[in-house]
Amino acid sequence: MKAYVHGEREFGKTRTRSLAAVFILLFAMSLPAFAALGGPLESVQADQVRLNAKLKIIVAERYAIQEMTSPAGTVVREYVSPAGQVFAVTWQGPFVPEMRMLLGSYFEQYSRAARAHRESHVGRVPLDIWESGLVVQTAGHMRSFSGRAYDPGLLPEGVSADDIR
Repeated sequence: MKAYVHGEREFGKTRTRSLAAVFILLFAMSLPAFAALGGPLESVQADQVRLNAKLKIIVAERYAIQEMTSPAGTVVREYVSPAGQVFAVTWQGPFVPEMRMLLGSYFEQYSRAARAHRESHVGRVPLDIWESGLVVQTAGHMRSFSGRAYDPGLLPEGVSADDIR
């Protein structure tokens, strides 16, 4: 009988360690860092190297899109103006990117607006922030998240919010 109890304890410890390892792995995969809104193009390239993310560059008429796919499957598109500044960011995938890293200096404004939005809405609703200097729209559910953030004042001439997808 003691051997059974001992075996049960060992199984419990192993199971607890396994669950802890899975939790740490999932947490780490949900923390990708990308270039911040308003940041320079160089920060995109540094993030790509640090994350070991696949990078795809899409050239549009008035901007370029630096598309990075993290090992966890989250795709982040950073819209870069001809002047080399990130004017918009979109994301889609199983995890929400770390918003502090994604929004950079806009994060505090986003935090205040998101808190006010949550306090004024009952239940789960998509986040829809329209403020001077910052627009953030998010939607999704477990393992399927998407969103976009941009500063209307940074949009290059001839580029509209409809171009940010």
